[in-house]
Amino acid sequence: MKTRVEWTGNVSFLATTESGHRVPMDGSPEAGGQNEGPRPMELVLAGMGGCTSFDVVHILRKARQDVRECTAEIDADRAPVDPKVFTRIHVHFVLKGKGLDPKRVAHAIELSADKYCSASIMLAKTATITHDYEITEVE
Repeated sequence: MKTRVEWTGNVSFLATTESGHRVPMDGSPEAGGQNEGPRPMELVLAGMGGCTSFDVVHILRKARQDVRECTAEIDADRAPVDPKVFTRIHVHFVLKGKGLDPKRVAHAIELSADKYCSASIMLAKTATITHDYEITEVE
């Protein structure tokens, strides 16, 4: 896997992924940024959220669960000094579907966290990661 990151001026950068997608990044205004894109560490957290959400939906579908929506709401803390690694991450899954089995949902989240989500497993080297979920029944 390859990604190219180009400096575009001041504290802004443009990442181009191997699949051809472009993602602008910018530092905070306090660091001289112009707020022209997400902060790099925001993208790390978003990447973890995408990775674990992908797993949860995939596992639930494979288990023939009728999942219609999956949202991961992520809250995190970082160390106060450099390197400002993530120290705590909480993922709250909001799932909507028809007849979702809470045991299967919990198991899917556990499998993602412990076995499949590379991003979560990497971040767990510095952060305590917790999860919970809520299920809403839809017609």
